[in-house]
Amino acid sequence: MNQDYSSATRATRRKLRLRWSGWAATLLLAACGQAVTKLAALEPDSNAACALDGMVLKDFPSSKAQIRYEDGKTDYFCDVMELFSMVLMPDQRRPVAGLYVQDMARAVWDRPMGHWIPAQHAWYVAGSRRAGSMGPTIVPFGTAETARAFAAAEGGRVLRFDQVDSSQLRMAGAGAHGMDHGAAH
Repeated sequence: MNQDYSSATRATRRKLRLRWSGWAATLLLAACGQAVTKLAALEPDSNAACALDGMVLKDFPSSKAQIRYEDGKTDYFCDVMELFSMVLMPDQRRPVAGLYVQDMARAVWDRPMGHWIPAQHAWYVAGSRRAGSMGPTIVPFGTAETARAFAAAEGGRVLRFDQVDSSQLRMAGAGAHGMDHGAAH
């Protein structure tokens, strides 16, 4: 193995661990109720638009996502991969009070509403044959069993929140916003 590649790979992994540890600390504080007030998920209204590209959420299939901030503001995303692209961004520094995704075992694929679950508790399927607003997507589920059943039927790999990284976003087709936005639209 090329030593430069190996060093670069270790440096990238180290950066990702640091990034995740920062988010984990924020989420841990939220879970403990210290310094961060955890805010419940909100159901977006019919005009809610994606924070990254302005696409109207209701116009697209598959799970949506949201970030609730300590200041009470909410960013909605028309695809779960967009949430992960935000979480993985090194310059994301706003104090977070909650990350949410929709449990697709309970929501209707073409018009998902409700069924919000904490993103860090969800099980995800990356690399399935199902498409979201940006094409291939990462699909969240409330239980391991429903994620495994979906993966068996639609293909893909079951992951936990902390296992999703930029390589899964690329493998899922995701230049989705923040990674390769220009190619997605």
